[in-house]
Formats: sequence, structure tokens, C-alpha cells
Amino acid sequence: MSKNITPYKDSTLGKKEQVTQMFDTISGSYDGLNRVISFGIDIKWRKKVLKLVQVKNPENILDIATGTGDLAILMAQTNAKKIVGLDISAGMLEVGKKKILDKKLDKIIEMVIGDSENMPYSDNYFDAITVSFGIRNFENLEKGLSEILRVLKPNGIFVILETSNPVKTPYKQGYTFYTKFILPFIGKIFSKDNVAYGYLSESASFFPFGEVLNNILRKVGFIDVVDMPQTFGVATIYSASKK
Repeated sequence: MSKNITPYKDSTLGKKEQVTQMFDTISGSYDGLNRVISFGIDIKWRKKVLKLVQVKNPENILDIATGTGDLAILMAQTNAKKIVGLDISAGMLEVGKKKILDKKLDKIIEMVIGDSENMPYSDNYFDAITVSFGIRNFENLEKGLSEILRVLKPNGIFVILETSNPVKTPYKQGYTFYTKFILPFIGKIFSKDNVAYGYLSESASFFPFGEVLNNILRKVGFIDVVDMPQTFGVATIYSASKK
């Protein structure tokens, strides 16, 4: 299991509350800063997630830790009848709602404030569930994944896009230097929250990836678990299903 990394070391709040506070604070600069930090490659990764979901022809989709709704908006290309973007940060959701209104997708996409570890949906509810760069923020990873399994329909698809760590030289060393020094420095310059991007890079470095995360998914009850490393292993896409 991953080391319990929290944004604010001296805070008495739990991880969930700290993550909410952090994303509320950085919500206004989050989209632009992420494009800079990832060099825009995250857009390419999300399009791959879209393709995996699209072939399943889902009618309803849940995007967990939706943030400002980038992936939920992209999922509209699946022609799903309903897309729900769920997040614990009201600040991030407000930014997302404006983007959805601008794109005239408000009749298809609903932005909902909620906890991914305790969702207000019945069993076997969604055809497809996605989460991009969000599961490492779960307070209890296995509980969150179990809740996702509960609301996913049998034979439905669950797709994760998450950071991972390159294992081959020289990508491993280059990525370590970038995430430890460059990413937090950029975050401090452009973000209102001096610790936010330090937390995001630290949590990424300790979060389980590859076969370790595959095994956690299997333990929870997912089947057909596959991991697909992206861009030298700096991110990984995982797909899984339900019996």
C-alpha cells in the first residue's frame, strides 16, 4: 500500500479535507499550469482513455475526481446520454461548470460534489467509470476502488489515468529530478498554494503503479486488469472490468 502523503504536513485535518482545501485554492490556475507542467502531453493521454471507453458505447459515464471536467468534457464524444463529473472540490467544479456551459454540454454533463469513497449511486449503475490523476488523492485507496466496483455495471469498463515512475535509465533519473525540483518550483511561481505542487509530485513518487496497482485492483475484485505505460512510463493507463 502507498505511503500516506498529505498536502499540509502540520494540518490536523484528514487527507480528504486537506486535498479539498488544496484544490479549492489552486482551482483558478490548475488548467493552465497543468498544460505547462505536462507540456500538453496529458491531452494525448486523455484521448487514449476516450478511445478505450468509446468502443464500449456507454450510455452513462462517471468521471471521478473530475476536477475542472477535462475528461468529462472529452467523454461527450462517446455520445453517452449522461455523464457525471464527481469531485470533492467545489472550487474545481465551479471552473468545470463554466467550461461545460461554454461548450453547451450542460444537458449531458452534470457536475456533482461528492466523495468517491461514499457515492450516492446504486449498485451496478454506470456503464463506464474513469478517473484521471485522482486515485492517488483517495484517503483509503482500497475503499475507493471497492466503491467504484460497486457502482460499475457487470461487463462495464473502468479506466484509470495516473502518474507513474519510469523504471529505465535515463528516464528514471530525469523524471526524478523534474518532479522533485522543477515541478514544485513552477508550482510555487504560478500557484496561490506554495505546497500544492510539492504534494502532487511527492504523492506521485510514492503511489503504487504497474503490477502493484494491478494487484490491488484484482484484490478488490476487478477482472481483465491491464496496464499501459505512457511516455517512457511517466504515466500509466489502466483498464479493468467487472464480472
